[in-house]
Amino acid sequence: MSNHLICLEKHMFFAALLNRVLVIPSSKVDFEFKRVLDVEHINKCLGREVIVTYEEFAERRKSHLHIDRVICYFSQPQPCFMDEERVKKLKSLGVSTNKLETAWDEDVKKPKKRTVQDVVAKFSTDDDVIAIGDVFFADVEKDWVMQPGGPISHKCKTLIEPSRLIMLTAQRFVQTFLGDNFIALHFRRHGFLKFCNAKKPSCFYPVPQAADCINRVIERANSPVIYLSTDAAESETGLLQSLVVFNGKTVPLVKRPARNSAEKWDALLYRHGLEGDSQVEAMLDKTICAMASVFIGSSGSTFTDDILRLRKDWGSASLCDEYLCQGELPNFIADDE
Repeated sequence: MSNHLICLEKHMFFAALLNRVLVIPSSKVDFEFKRVLDVEHINKCLGREVIVTYEEFAERRKSHLHIDRVICYFSQPQPCFMDEERVKKLKSLGVSTNKLETAWDEDVKKPKKRTVQDVVAKFSTDDDVIAIGDVFFADVEKDWVMQPGGPISHKCKTLIEPSRLIMLTAQRFVQTFLGDNFIALHFRRHGFLKFCNAKKPSCFYPVPQAADCINRVIERANSPVIYLSTDAAESETGLLQSLVVFNGKTVPLVKRPARNSAEKWDALLYRHGLEGDSQVEAMLDKTICAMASVFIGSSGSTFTDDILRLRKDWGSASLCDEYLCQGELPNFIADDE
């Protein structure tokens, strides 16, 4: 989901540079943004319509659902990352496209630094409806794109933020379980061992070492409880819980509990049919982490990066925020396969 939000932010930037309205893809083809984001919030912040859903676009276009030009930002390993499955999904919606064309020779593994002038020169066109393909790896005006609040001038703290229902649910969870002084920990584990060990240095830490690093943050932050956002197995979180200690007492690691009708903190999601949606739950985790007094993230994770973005934009960032075991090497690293 975090990767999709990065793409959304970059596509919004491209649309702004080209003075165009951005159409969010249909959930039948792509990610269902409206379940986790407040699209109207974006338009209100900018004071004009800059984003429309695919459904709104289709209603306005009636039977003429045609993309006049598809200009690919990346040419390698394949133009636009447009595989046959994506083309079939577009056709099933009645969307037709012209032949793919590439703006330049650009490899996702070695993206070149591009400027606003480069983008405007290559993607400006009088065609009515255009698409520019996948831009996740695009390196365009990085400092501008990553500035607090986002790359587009607006009147809000941030443009891309959780929906109102998710915000309220996160607040209710914090009021129920955590209070105003808690540490949030994004403890990424699933698939991370291989990912981290391919990096130099590795970012995957043995649980006891991770616990030592967390304990040092607890000592500085003096927080009584930790919110745990993780995909780790119980065997790992159970060991971690036994080792997270402050002043001789175990510091509770709190995870979101399973649905219980006796608890009302998640009633809004349940009433609106959002309960059990993995996208919504991921955004809820992010929102709770963004509200924490202190945040410990996982280096190399775009999920962590998006939490840091929200904390920066909302003004909730702390001097104690850091990546898990920041500046340390894992004290044991397995051999490669």
